[in-house]
Amino acid sequence: MLLALVFLVVGLVLLTIAADNFVDGAVQVAAALRISPVVIGALVIGFGTSLPEMLVSGVAAVQGDADLGVGNVVGSNVANLSLVLGLAALIAAISIDSITKRRELPLCIGAVLVFALLVQGGFRRWEGITLLVLMAATVAWLIARAHDHDLEWPAHDDESGSTRLRSTIRTVLGLAGTVSGAWLLVDGGTTLAEEAGLTGGFVGLTLVAIGTSLPELVTAVVSARKGETELIIGNLLGSNIFNSLAVGAVLGILGPGPLEDDNLAGLATLIMIAVVAIAAAFLYTGGRVVRWQAAGLLVVYLVSMPFTISTTVTCEDERVVSTAEECAIPVAIALPGG
Repeated sequence: MLLALVFLVVGLVLLTIAADNFVDGAVQVAAALRISPVVIGALVIGFGTSLPEMLVSGVAAVQGDADLGVGNVVGSNVANLSLVLGLAALIAAISIDSITKRRELPLCIGAVLVFALLVQGGFRRWEGITLLVLMAATVAWLIARAHDHDLEWPAHDDESGSTRLRSTIRTVLGLAGTVSGAWLLVDGGTTLAEEAGLTGGFVGLTLVAIGTSLPELVTAVVSARKGETELIIGNLLGSNIFNSLAVGAVLGILGPGPLEDDNLAGLATLIMIAVVAIAAAFLYTGGRVVRWQAAGLLVVYLVSMPFTISTTVTCEDERVVSTAEECAIPVAIALPGG
């Protein structure tokens, strides 16, 4: 138990620090291409901060714990557009431009709905391939429209080869640290879940989902303090797109099969859709998220979390019980005439 807890804590810390450095390095490289901040937020930061979700879910899928992976995606999507967006909007109003309303926001909504549809009954490999194809098409389309926002980046005094090399090295090391942190996180999380008699879905929806959403949270808070609200929008919308399509594809291809926790594809998925709908309504109607809406999103997150959690366990004999210990209790056998 203690070793698993140490792995979990070290994994979370390493994951957060490494992912943050990965994002910083990637942004420095991407800035030289003069790509709009929303697209950088969606493609570079969104993808970078979603790497923990992809790695954790991929490892879980390979180990046969699809519930943890699905719970991670659902919990992260909920956290992004309620907890993270809410905290960032408390610092500064988060605005969205008309192009993002017509492009990245509908893509985010569509990606979440496709994931919610395909996760019903668990993932099959063809569904994972479908999500992968959709992810590739989405990335290609966003890259093709990368300069539509027509933003002028400030000139950099030092754009030497050594500067680009340092940024690239920082990006690679950040990615390596993210991989290591993901392995520690999923190992510690699943061990604690087993010893506590909780499902992988429970851990995925709560501790792992919040932990892997820390890069989004840190990036969003820093961006809000600097007034870079377009980066926040791109980051969160892009993160949910990658979570739903790319991470969903990893789950379907590497770990196809049914889910043990019915709550994941049921109530938890409905809550994910509802949170996305609420955040989208704020962005569509007012064009920004202000403080009272931010407070509402935080309340939605706190209120919804207990309903996304299920602590049922499926035994080897296919009995569904409340804790793992109950699996050890023998089933009473009814004798004829008794």
